Amino acid sequence: MIKGIHHVSMRCRDAGKFAEMKHFYRDVLGLEIVREWEKGFMAEAGNCWLEIMLGGNVSDQTGIIRHFAFFTDQPDELIETVRKAGYEIIEEPHDICIPSDPEIPARIAFCRGPLGEEIEFFFDRSENGKRF
Repeated sequence: MIKGIHHVSMRCRDAGKFAEMKHFYRDVLGLEIVREWEKGFMAEAGNCWLEIMLGGNVSDQTGIIRHFAFFTDQPDELIETVRKAGYEIIEEPHDICIPSDPEIPARIAFCRGPLGEEIEFFFDRSENGKRF
C-alpha cells in the first residue's frame, strides 16, 4: 500500500529563514520548485518532495527530523557546492559498507541546512541502489 515518501515537511519561524530555505534548496542544491503558495513551497527531490512552510505553530519539540538523505551519485560535488555557499559541513564524503544482508556499499556526506536540519548525501553503490 505504501509506495514511498511523498514529502518531508519543515516550518520556518520567520520570513528571513523562509527566504534562505528557498535559496538553499532551489539555488544551492538545484531542486525544482513544483508547487508554491504565499507561505510555502514544495521542491522536487527525486523520489519525494520537500515542503517548506512559513509560520504556524513552530516549536523545537515538534516534528524533529534527525536527518533526511538525498540519493545522489555525486556526494563529493554536492558537499563542495554547499561549502562554497557557506553552510556547515558535518561529515566529509567517505565510503562505508552497511553490514546488512546483502551489504550496502555507499559513499556518504552530511551538511546542515538553514534551519539546522541535517542532510545526508547518499550514494548507494549496490544493485538495489540503482532503483532511483
